[in-house]
Amino acid sequence: MNVNDMNDLIKMRNQPSFVVRGCCWGIAAALVLLVASCKQAPQVAAPEILTTKSGIEMVLIPAGSFKMGSATGKEDERPVREVQVDSFLMDRTEMTQAAFGKLVPVNGSHFKGPERPVEMISWGDAALYCNKRSQDEGFEPCYDEQSGECNYKATGYRLPTEAEWEYACRAGTTGDYGFGADPRQLAQAAWFAENSSRRTEPVAQKTPNPWGLYDMHGNVAEWCNDVYDKTYYKDAPANNPRGPADGPQRVLRGGAWNSKADACRSAYRVGESPGSQDACFARDAIGFRCVRRAPEKPPAK
Repeated sequence: MNVNDMNDLIKMRNQPSFVVRGCCWGIAAALVLLVASCKQAPQVAAPEILTTKSGIEMVLIPAGSFKMGSATGKEDERPVREVQVDSFLMDRTEMTQAAFGKLVPVNGSHFKGPERPVEMISWGDAALYCNKRSQDEGFEPCYDEQSGECNYKATGYRLPTEAEWEYACRAGTTGDYGFGADPRQLAQAAWFAENSSRRTEPVAQKTPNPWGLYDMHGNVAEWCNDVYDKTYYKDAPANNPRGPADGPQRVLRGGAWNSKADACRSAYRVGESPGSQDACFARDAIGFRCVRRAPEKPPAK
């Protein structure tokens, strides 16, 4: 056997060892990647849900900031801006006819049903209900019943500001809807023109948003406390904006049973006469839900 034959034999004997080692390193690397991929994504904290004296569930919305508006939406949704919102409590569902009827005996809703949302209701009547609910539960009412002015420092119930409403609707998301950007998934979260059978439906039948709020898209459009101004975003404050001082219309949010998908977007906003309706929404497509200041935490011991 010559020297060249010896070298070839050595190479042949050594080759499997290198192959095995290479395979081992490859398997080890694959296992590392597999373990890393199996790590669970951070879980979103479950919302804190409180039950009021009147038996209505409310979600404690955490303080935070978000991008309000839409760069691709209507003109009145621009410019998109960073907004800071304090913590507050929000009704988990739209106001139902059963809950409303405990304080207001006359049910003027078109689509009757105890678990259907209240509709056929003006902004003023929604504000009056907030005061009745506050008094019933021993809180300081927010609204001056003569002027409609809201005292935000009061402990009672009121309608959400437009910023509070959108912040709660988004629930930390940044897409067009609280579940993402694909309108084809809207039927899982909302009753709207394509699936509503031309009427409201009982609340809390669809998937809630990440903070546990139901029907933020569709079913009935919801009154906000703010006066509507299509140019308000251009000069609005960054911290707890509360809308213009006065104007002929109030803000509606969320879309309704008769709305197209676009009108159910998180950023979609429209102005409505507080006592009647225009071409945007029929009165049987307008309802509301209440908010209240977050309870103060006891001082640390």
